[in-house]
Amino acid sequence: MAGVTDRPFRQLCKELGAGYAVSEMAASNPRLWDTEKSSRRTNHEGEMEPKAVQIAGADAGMLAECAKHNVDRGAQIIDINMGCPVKKVCNAWCGSALLQHEALVGLILDAVVSAVDVPVTLKFRTGWDRANKNALNIARMAESAGIAMLTLHGRTRADGYKGDAEYETIAAVKAAVSIPVVANGDITTPEKARHVLQVTGADAIMIGRAAQGRPWIFREIDHFLRTGNYLPAPLISEVSRLMDEHLRAHYAFYGEFLGVRTARKHIGWYVQDLVGGEAFRQQMNLLTSCEEQLDAVKMFFDSQVGERLQYRPAEEKMAA
Repeated sequence: MAGVTDRPFRQLCKELGAGYAVSEMAASNPRLWDTEKSSRRTNHEGEMEPKAVQIAGADAGMLAECAKHNVDRGAQIIDINMGCPVKKVCNAWCGSALLQHEALVGLILDAVVSAVDVPVTLKFRTGWDRANKNALNIARMAESAGIAMLTLHGRTRADGYKGDAEYETIAAVKAAVSIPVVANGDITTPEKARHVLQVTGADAIMIGRAAQGRPWIFREIDHFLRTGNYLPAPLISEVSRLMDEHLRAHYAFYGEFLGVRTARKHIGWYVQDLVGGEAFRQQMNLLTSCEEQLDAVKMFFDSQVGERLQYRPAEEKMAA
């Protein structure tokens, strides 16, 4: 979710019901800590607590120092990324590539846990590929090292985001350890959230791609799990207001030049299921100023005010 879960988006998701949100990946290499990109990724000014920073790397010593650096800057939780399947990350032996080297995983876990006095959590996958699934081994190692919580995406690195998530592996991990386990993968509706909690026994669920353009999914799921009833879909007028707030916070965070360009993907996700959404997205991508973008978004939503937001089932969007 690098490039998506920045501070403005995390804050919006928390306001709409997410109980916890983790930063984009922060590089462990100290030469990168003070770059503009890395500084933005670990910027939690004014963000609702808890403030969690996700770190990525392949060197145990660097990851330990990175953890300390971020705790000194206000991080209240450190999350180690061993789940990212992106090729450029795995080619550097980071993310889910680490699952091929259990000895190194152990060194990293021990080093980071020992380096800081805040909870350390681990995000990982079920293994490198279907022939080399080692989630149970990694989970037991993590518990022994003092990891406070596990988040498991129910796919191998080789799977990427294809196929169905393996909830049976998440259930096996939950049964094997005593620390909290969070289930992740293909959770796109309130019903799916309840199903995953039931079949895995997990303590919580994590939402990723399904929140893109639909950050209110968190309140929908929370309400359904607590009451068994559905919240009505948001009115277009509410989505328009949320988008305006999100965009203004986004521009303030990135500045005009980068803000306009990085906002395009968020706008595209918000409008993709609305009448005329694709044509508007293409038109909007040509705009180069914040005001032009805000005005265009307002005009688009004003033309649809009063209607309930209509969107395809999330499972269908994932397959598209």
